[in-house]
Amino acid sequence: MAPSDPSPAAGNPNRNRRAVLWCLASAVLFGASTPASKLLLDAHIGPLTLAGLLYLGAAAATAPAALRERWSLRSAGRRNLGRLAGAILCGGILGPVALLVALQSTPSATVSLLLNLETTATALLAWTLFREHMDARTWLANALVLAAGVLLVAPDGFGLAGSAGLVALACVCWGLDNNLTATIDGFTPSQTTFSKGLVAGTVNLSLGIAFEAGLPGVGQVLPALGVGALAYGLSIVLYIAGAQQLGATRSQMLFATAPFLGTALGWVALGEPVLPIQLGSAAVMALALGLLLRSRHEHHHVHEEARHTHPHRHDDDHHDHDHPDAPSVGWHTHEHQHEPRVHAHPHHPDLHHRHEHDAEDAD
Repeated sequence: MAPSDPSPAAGNPNRNRRAVLWCLASAVLFGASTPASKLLLDAHIGPLTLAGLLYLGAAAATAPAALRERWSLRSAGRRNLGRLAGAILCGGILGPVALLVALQSTPSATVSLLLNLETTATALLAWTLFREHMDARTWLANALVLAAGVLLVAPDGFGLAGSAGLVALACVCWGLDNNLTATIDGFTPSQTTFSKGLVAGTVNLSLGIAFEAGLPGVGQVLPALGVGALAYGLSIVLYIAGAQQLGATRSQMLFATAPFLGTALGWVALGEPVLPIQLGSAAVMALALGLLLRSRHEHHHVHEEARHTHPHRHDDDHHDHDHPDAPSVGWHTHEHQHEPRVHAHPHHPDLHHRHEHDAEDAD
């Protein structure tokens, strides 16, 4: 099971490495899901049914950790519950169904690279709706991601217009999901993933049984659950853990490596052709990630008084509360109070840094 106690990474580059590695590992796992899902669809599992099985697999994989951790719906608050509900609807129901419908008529390699539009959607939503700071280098990196997507679809003209629209819809849904889950501070990553998997899986599977060919056989159900456990369950837990430290935009930029693994698997496992434009798109994406990892943001900022629940440790200059009944060493999760504070250090738009920016510290 993925770690559910991510470091807040209060600006120390060495600490950020763990969050970066979680996002990359999440990308590897999710990247394998596109060709795997294509094979399952080719085995005559409907898209609604498959989406349900994938998310139920995610729920099964995260259930032990999620149920072991303490739940408190009342202390989580309406904001966290609302964001969790939005993440389930957008990321667990609407997005996967749109993607799987597109996969029925589009090569998995092409869909994998089109999914890079999710990065641009995440960034635009983060900047406009979720108060996430975006410097010039990050905007340039996102522009390069968009350019990679344009390079990919240009040779095919308008032949993929319908499918591309469905993938774009999925990307917008997941962009909302990414921003919502990155700002949930009342549940652990395992609890968020379990909730999403259980609700979205049940809804999608019920719709699939009602409107598609019914529940497939055991020989199809078990592989789908297995893919969901790894490519959705473990992958989502790792992604949320990283996004809570880096912000939705930066974590999604790292997660954008997932489609390239999916493309490579499509070439090897499904015999799909290797197109030069795909290789060029991969090179542009690599340049974008290089720009992102070199960005740095530091200025004096104010922390307002806050009370919330999330995984943390006490050596990050943000958590110095007392533990009368338990030691404060290592990673742990509980509801805690933050007193007002003013200081300066390099930081990302994580759970503790969603402040406003004046003109002088906008870059």
